[in-house]
Amino acid sequence: MLVASTFPGRYHVPWSYWALAMTAAAVFVVADRRPFAASIATSALAVPMFAADAWGLSGSVPYLGAVALAELAMRTHRTAAIVVAALCWAGAVLVGLWFETSESFWRAATLVSTVAYVGLPLLLGLYLRAQRDLAATYRARAAEAESRRAAAELQTRAAERSAVARELHDLVAHHMASIVLRIGVARHVTADADPRVLEVLDDVHRTASDALTDIRRLLVALRDPALGEVALVESDAVPIEIASAIERTRAAGFDVTADVDPDLDGLDTIGRLTLLRVVQESLTNVMKHGDPHGNTAVTVERGGHGVRVRIESAGHGDGSSQTGHGIIGMAERVDLVGGRLEAGATGRGWVVDAWIPELGPEPGLTSEDGDR
Repeated sequence: MLVASTFPGRYHVPWSYWALAMTAAAVFVVADRRPFAASIATSALAVPMFAADAWGLSGSVPYLGAVALAELAMRTHRTAAIVVAALCWAGAVLVGLWFETSESFWRAATLVSTVAYVGLPLLLGLYLRAQRDLAATYRARAAEAESRRAAAELQTRAAERSAVARELHDLVAHHMASIVLRIGVARHVTADADPRVLEVLDDVHRTASDALTDIRRLLVALRDPALGEVALVESDAVPIEIASAIERTRAAGFDVTADVDPDLDGLDTIGRLTLLRVVQESLTNVMKHGDPHGNTAVTVERGGHGVRVRIESAGHGDGSSQTGHGIIGMAERVDLVGGRLEAGATGRGWVVDAWIPELGPEPGLTSEDGDR
């Protein structure tokens, strides 16, 4: 606009006007990051440009203030900022109209022009803002719908997996456990039989026991889609993983005292996974519902042919969290490995007490009694 309004030797734009115009353009460049400041600055720069002797297209440069006002209305929801910027731009427009037609300033055309120069940018900016908000709302609704669809799909899959797991547990696992028990009894009552018969019975007992272990592993896989982590839970890594869970709880601002037995070799892969899940889920519940100002005690020790886990914490309200999915999931995992779990409110907070059996016969059975 400035170049198009310059004709050497006849018409030209003053250097002062060039400086003001280029400054206004530089300010407008950052209007997307500082729309309020840019609108005020372009309105202020428009006043001396309206007062200057400019002609042609260069006379339109001050109206960058109108574009800056529209930009502000589009990018902010602060009504006060929009009103202040509109008043500043209206003042600059009135100054421009005064210098342009001072002798006929007090007339209806002045009011109409001012309303047009201020109202149209405002309407444009508000319209664009409404369109942006509408698009953001549609995007949020689409994301929410996609999230609900994914959650429903995961829930459906989890329900199907749980149903299969229940059938597998109630039918196949039950019959396999019965077979193992009967072979153990047969081995006991035929203790004086031919050694070859005893060897066959021992082999069948081992095979059936291995099959029952595989079924339990499959049950846990159906209950827990993240079973891919099982292979990584080696016996030496169990205390390290438990210590990591405790440190995460401490990092969240909780006071945790820990007594963890470093010797947890008696657990099989599923037992180690169950132990970690109980500790991790319990400490997660502590961070969600516990009292950061109270003490949390974590005890993991061997005893009773298994590993006992006890986590005591302060808080947890009235104990209604016992019906949550975390407690249910822990109870299912512990039940699948033949253990016990109790969770509930105490006088000072919440306690989770679990026992996970080691490999081999349960307490109270001899090696000849078989595996129940």
